[in-house]
Amino acid sequence: MHDLSKVIFSYTAYPSNEQITAVSEALVEKFPCLKEPGSFAGLYGWQQRIKYKMHNYCAKLKSRKYAYPEIEINTLKRKRPADAVPAKNVKKAKKAEVNYLPPHPVGENQDTLEIERLELINEIKKKNNAKIFTEKMSKTFSSRRVEVVTLSPSVSVFKERWPALFSDAQIKEEFRRITTISLEETFLLKLDGYTPRLLQLMRAKGGAAGSKMRPLLDTVNESQSIEKKRDAVVSCLIEYLGERQEELFQDCQDECEDHTDQTMKVIVIHNVMAEEDPAEVSIVIEGIQVLTGCGNRTKACMLLMGLIYALNLEYPKTLKNTFQVFQKLFLELDGAKLLKKVHSLKSKLLE
Repeated sequence: MHDLSKVIFSYTAYPSNEQITAVSEALVEKFPCLKEPGSFAGLYGWQQRIKYKMHNYCAKLKSRKYAYPEIEINTLKRKRPADAVPAKNVKKAKKAEVNYLPPHPVGENQDTLEIERLELINEIKKKNNAKIFTEKMSKTFSSRRVEVVTLSPSVSVFKERWPALFSDAQIKEEFRRITTISLEETFLLKLDGYTPRLLQLMRAKGGAAGSKMRPLLDTVNESQSIEKKRDAVVSCLIEYLGERQEELFQDCQDECEDHTDQTMKVIVIHNVMAEEDPAEVSIVIEGIQVLTGCGNRTKACMLLMGLIYALNLEYPKTLKNTFQVFQKLFLELDGAKLLKKVHSLKSKLLE
């Protein structure tokens, strides 16, 4: 059981009930003699044993100084006095992060990685150094995770300390470091795969949501560019899920409009003089414009997901269904425990 706990820990320090059940099922399937009569599917006893062993294994790791950041951060000595309770305010992966709080590279610590961070800021000013740039970003990954998870800095502070992160390429790379999957390829592949069925469901939708979606759906045709079709589907998806696209997208005529009161928004700027519409799409978080040049709404949504993971942010409560679809259906990260509307949509997509 010790070896099993060690293997589980290599994937996650805090396995969910679903993950423990999956391990128990695999164990009993591999060794049928372990199945216990009288318990649900012969698994209950093993589920409890695995939970107990994981608790003990993590407790041992906590006693080792600087051993595992993901364990150390939840020790009582690291908590505020008001939160000094084992089960309170536990910092752990909540969106299927594989590398939520990874250990530092061998031979490195927070001080040596701080030197790397300062060097990284200087590298931004240089040209044709993409390889060195990416290597340093990868090397300092654990340091960034310590900051966002333990300190929860404001976006403005974090952007000032890690300006290199706020680019199209590095957001994708950071997402891959955290989840091990490709952000753009996975998101767009699943969106395009679901689009025909999504259009059927949306066109059949009645009521106020159906009326609001219809003008956009009427613009979707075979001659339309794939980007325009994706934007229409994503915008209608929000309405289909009973939420308002205005909560995510803000359409503007003037790029000088004030966005300091926006917690999380995709700003879509229209310019009648521009050859293409929209003329500019950017992302604002905590009133700060963190990314420009997104090109279209769909790409902005994809990059916003990357930023949410990179900055360890919560989903907006008014868009919880939309972001869960982005995460669990389009990115296929943790398909368990779906919200009611998301579960219903998934069932219909698979019909």
